Amino acid sequence: MTTSPTAQSSAAAPLLDLQSLVVAVRRRRRLWCCLALLGMLAGAAVAVLLPPAPTAETKVLVAHQEDQPNDTGTLIRTDVELLTTTQIADRALRALGSSQKPEDFMRDYRGTGLTNNLLRIEVTGDTDAEAVARAKALADAFVADHVRRMREAAAAESKALLDQRDRMRDELAEVNRAIGGRSPDTDPTASASLETLFARRAELDSRIAEFDQRAAEARTGAPRVVAGTQIVDAPRAVRHSLPRALATDAAIGLVLGLVLGLALAAVSAVVADRPVLRREIAANLGASVLAELRRAPRRPGGRWQRRRTRAARERLTGTLTRLVRRSAEPVSLLELGCARGTSVIALDVAGALAEDGPVVVVDGLPGTRLADARGKSGGPPVVDGERAAAEPRQTRRLGVGSVAPGTAWTDLRHLGDRTVLVVRAGHGSAAWLHTVARQLADQRVEVIGVVLIDPDPRDRTDGTLWDGATLAPRGPDERRARHNGTGRPRPERPSAPAGVPDSDQEAR
Repeated sequence: MTTSPTAQSSAAAPLLDLQSLVVAVRRRRRLWCCLALLGMLAGAAVAVLLPPAPTAETKVLVAHQEDQPNDTGTLIRTDVELLTTTQIADRALRALGSSQKPEDFMRDYRGTGLTNNLLRIEVTGDTDAEAVARAKALADAFVADHVRRMREAAAAESKALLDQRDRMRDELAEVNRAIGGRSPDTDPTASASLETLFARRAELDSRIAEFDQRAAEARTGAPRVVAGTQIVDAPRAVRHSLPRALATDAAIGLVLGLVLGLALAAVSAVVADRPVLRREIAANLGASVLAELRRAPRRPGGRWQRRRTRAARERLTGTLTRLVRRSAEPVSLLELGCARGTSVIALDVAGALAEDGPVVVVDGLPGTRLADARGKSGGPPVVDGERAAAEPRQTRRLGVGSVAPGTAWTDLRHLGDRTVLVVRAGHGSAAWLHTVARQLADQRVEVIGVVLIDPDPRDRTDGTLWDGATLAPRGPDERRARHNGTGRPRPERPSAPAGVPDSDQEAR
């Protein structure tokens, strides 16, 4: 038993095809462009409708007793946290004469450490004057609290040093009394003890002098810290530029909307699993792509159409006309996601076939789309399935139907034994494309090719199946041999491949 190359390719398919994902996201550019535009408009609306509250800022130079050149900012971070305490907030509110709760006031300001000794305070208020008054009261309260703490720390340190000095003096007095109570003696032991007392007295004198010096330095350092802590930048209102805020918020909204749109497009592309590449559509339908149109046609020969689009429609009409002429059996066009475009294509092909003889278009589309298209352009007659049986045998029939969800599959055989699928790229899911291929095989309708509508312009994949059915017309005996009694057509290698394989695996 051998495994077909198609099955091998499906088994080796990656879990997530990045190329398909990129193409699917690019095809949903309307979605993410709209979300980006919506985000930009929302950001601009926020800047206009929700302007920032009046804000005032001031800068305070904070001196510390423990300042070190290699400080990593621990002291200024401590000052920032001390600023956001209820004690300082309550003092500022008392200075302002406000009855607001300190907890509520703490949400209206913030502190930022700019350097190791520079603190910026930002305060909001109902007006600029109120914000400036709040900032001044808060800065004064912080400076007063910092000075008080520094003085208390210096006083506590000085008192501790002086207490230690006093204890040393008491001990020195005892040593002096011991020395004074000794009489000169020639005893070597008494002489050694006296020398020890003299050494202890000298040590105590040295330490008492040291404690005096340290206490003086502690008292001297406090005024330096107090003088160094001050407001260096007076409180002032912060001016907000509306154009700058508008541009900033609009740019932020644009970026956020674009990111959200791209993410949503990528997720929806993965979840929906709608093939957009030629090779994916050809593989899911089991038929090669014959031609493609960049834009779905709406009416024949309109002035709005570009020259390239008209040339592509003429080439497509010529290709389908040659296929229908070579086929000895009726051929149909079955659409998926492009009923109006398929109607225009069918009328173009029927008009080209009318040069060879009488042609009738069998309408199997839901609604009156084919009749509406004929009414705008004229052309061969359009009949339904019942009237098509009454047409003469020499009249060539061109069926037009649909394979969209809800299709009556048993009616497709009456439109033609052979069909060309006209599929809009990215319209049907992979599961539905498999369903279409399976149902057409069950109805013994041979798919001779696919016409791709609105493909991705950067799609460089090849939509030719090397295991697909040949496009050459076949007789009844050969078709029965291909079915081989299984009810499904057997894949055959085409006589002339229409393209170069995309990979070694596909070539195998």
